[in-house]
Amino acid sequence: MIYFDNSATTFVSEAVRAKMIELTEDPVSANPGALHKLGNKAMETYEGIRRETAGLLGAKPEEIFFTSCATESANTAIKGYMSRNRRAGNAVISTKTEHKATLECLEYLAKQGYEIRYVKAGMDGKPVEASLVEELNKGDVALACFTLVNNETGAVLPFEDISRTIRSVSPSTAIYLDCVQALGKMPIDLSKLGADMCSFSGHKIHSVKGNGVLYIKKGIKVDPLILGGGQQDGMRSGTQSPVLAGAFLAALKEVSEGIEEAREKACEINSYLRKELSERGAKILSPDDALPYVLNVSFQGFESETMLHCLEIYDIYVSTVSACSAKQKKVSYVLLEMGVDRKTAANAVRLSFSRYNTMDEAKEFITHVDEIYDQFLVR
Repeated sequence: MIYFDNSATTFVSEAVRAKMIELTEDPVSANPGALHKLGNKAMETYEGIRRETAGLLGAKPEEIFFTSCATESANTAIKGYMSRNRRAGNAVISTKTEHKATLECLEYLAKQGYEIRYVKAGMDGKPVEASLVEELNKGDVALACFTLVNNETGAVLPFEDISRTIRSVSPSTAIYLDCVQALGKMPIDLSKLGADMCSFSGHKIHSVKGNGVLYIKKGIKVDPLILGGGQQDGMRSGTQSPVLAGAFLAALKEVSEGIEEAREKACEINSYLRKELSERGAKILSPDDALPYVLNVSFQGFESETMLHCLEIYDIYVSTVSACSAKQKKVSYVLLEMGVDRKTAANAVRLSFSRYNTMDEAKEFITHVDEIYDQFLVR
């Protein structure tokens, strides 16, 4: 099997499996909120995981909150910030190339009477600076929402430039950053990054599904999305799970090691596939400077779903649009927003790699693409 769909989800690592088994043993299986010694032990374990996770991300422990997924993190950050900070402004700035978790939150806010201003995206998938400045200059901007690495194209946000522009034109504007596809693939130090809130997902870094992290910079006020027993400093109610938090930490430890070496291997795979596929008439849609873990390519003569199922015959797994939108069978809104014509976008397939993919898999992939072209393409 060749699995090139790691932006959708990754396979669970052995280290994560082992950590979860360890954390389901009786001494740490009690409710962390219980007053007895088993509860205290569970809480001690949980807070230790929180401290270690914060350290790896360059944050303070009190700035880290465990959630069920990045979608929950995004909802909490975006809705919660606007709800809590009504005097900060009535407008939110973003782009139409964001993940659905962000875009749906913005649509929700629009229905609540907030003004949503969209910055134009260029062919490279990045916000157009002149458009950003134009929207900021209209004033009343409470929040800016962006994605560090686009999940469909791998386009990397020039966040340092974006942040500098926002802080210069509208200093009071808070910044939410989707860091899901960046985690473990590029260095992230939240103490230096400059974002006020960030979301992360466990199952994108070889943890299990059902765990994520929300970073809220100290001093930033956010209304909680989930109410109840007031766990996690009141920000995220619900019984804490040392098992899920530990699974996230185990995965984070693994992907935090050898980031540059893993990136070099991904670069080698990406460069090889760009060259070989281009020579076969495919059109590369990912920007030249995209993160090498994602390669969006349009196959001439094959609609995206057709190519997906042709590859599946050979036990090769890729995706069309984001997994969150795939079953709707729509053309990628991200590619259309970047200016890609609809026919080309309709033939687009996303290949996404992890540190565990190999050049042998890439070469085998090309061999089977040739076979598919020979068998199914009418020349």
